[in-house]
Amino acid sequence: MSHHPTHETPDTIRAVVDEQAARHGDATYVLEVRGPRLITYDSLAAKTRSWRTTLSALGVNSGARVGLVVADPLDFSEAFISLLAAGMWVAPLDPSESLGTGEQIAQRSETLDLELIISDRPSPHERHVRWHDMYACPTPEDVTSLSTTDFDATRGGVLLSSSGTTGTPKVMALPISQLLHAATLVARHNQLTPTERGMNPLPLWHINAEVVGLLATLVSGASLALDDRFHRTGFWTLVDSLDVTWINAVPAIIARLVALQEDETAPARVRFIRSASAPLAPALLRQFEEATNIRVIESYGMTEAASQICVNPLDARKIGSVGRPVGVELRVRPLEETAPGHVDPFVVGHVEIRGRSIITHYEANGYEDRFDADGWLRTGDLGYLDDEDYVFLVGRSDDVINRGGEKIFPREIEDAVLALAGVRACAVVGAPDEVYGQVPVLFVQFDDAGGTSSRDDMLIAVKEIHDLIVSSFARTRRPVSINVVEHFPSHATGKIQKRFLTSGSVPVLVEHRVR
Repeated sequence: MSHHPTHETPDTIRAVVDEQAARHGDATYVLEVRGPRLITYDSLAAKTRSWRTTLSALGVNSGARVGLVVADPLDFSEAFISLLAAGMWVAPLDPSESLGTGEQIAQRSETLDLELIISDRPSPHERHVRWHDMYACPTPEDVTSLSTTDFDATRGGVLLSSSGTTGTPKVMALPISQLLHAATLVARHNQLTPTERGMNPLPLWHINAEVVGLLATLVSGASLALDDRFHRTGFWTLVDSLDVTWINAVPAIIARLVALQEDETAPARVRFIRSASAPLAPALLRQFEEATNIRVIESYGMTEAASQICVNPLDARKIGSVGRPVGVELRVRPLEETAPGHVDPFVVGHVEIRGRSIITHYEANGYEDRFDADGWLRTGDLGYLDDEDYVFLVGRSDDVINRGGEKIFPREIEDAVLALAGVRACAVVGAPDEVYGQVPVLFVQFDDAGGTSSRDDMLIAVKEIHDLIVSSFARTRRPVSINVVEHFPSHATGKIQKRFLTSGSVPVLVEHRVR
């Protein structure tokens, strides 16, 4: 099945910036949520020209691999767009990794083979330029003899790495053509126009915020409000005062917004809140919509797809589904590795994708088996298609629990538990067992775990979960224990890192055996 856009994708970031500056002039591109600063399309075009002059003075040519370690959202946006417009390979890095010895940044630099790092803080890299020094280099106004490099705006893109199951990081190079294609699809789907303003509290060193936030806004001529991170206090007041019409979020943020604070209302101007990066429990979706009267649009993506694979139509979503494929081909293959063909609708299998917005290889060795001879990429996710091509995910292939030959999908149990009042987050993982090989274990976090909740209150809540599990699942599929934790180890986007739960490194407040 294939879904393709009906309009052309821009060729280069530089062309988009110049076109939007000509069309919209002093209209706002990005603005900070908690301050007066903003960047207009005119000033963005001027900044990209200034950056090209500075890069030329530094002897940095198109195609160079440049690390970007900048915490301020507006400064990051200027640098990110300017480097892409100059045809650089940009590697956005988590600013928190530069704290302390900077060892993590050094490791990332080596993994990504970076030639230069631009940052707003000290860096161990041998070629390091401080953020403010980017404005101290010569400009054409004061050095007329400067030999300016002829930058190739068609080169470059985004470099990202993630941990891999082989122990070798997965290094992904997403070219500008792929980024712009994905951003154009997002802008079209979200019906973005110059009158729309998004709110993005997600980290800008993640592909979601870069494509769904910065680039989709750019190609549509819209505007985007940026925050350094999600702040619950006064959130809806800010959304209202900034005339926000849509919000880029993750389930962890939606969970925090379910309960409105005193005298708080959600602005009717907000058309939708987009959820990505982690599974969204149907119960949480319904609770949020009842509280705010704002529609939730669930999506599904990955870095390899430049952020988006599937998304629910704005006017025809299905709760529990991540939507339909957008601009990509998607198929579901049998769970048995050697079985040929596709599975029937409603049958769970391996989700595979290919298309213009999908990478065709990893830079690092060890992942060649993720692609087949026809270019299909195995995502590592398990799911099924219904009879209308909506995709439903049931979990990751490495999360499936094999209890004596019976396959248990954690999300089925997690969604049931998340429907209970007072449950903020939960995760089901497989624990070793001498008899069955693996058995499911449930970890749960309550709204006030580690706060005002007493142990007796926790035990009452655990008993409610126990009763739900016993009444809803066969004995062979039930978690063998319920473990209350104060908090979950998670990525910056709120996705729970399950591998730490099985290592015993997360303190357990209450442990309850399920009989």
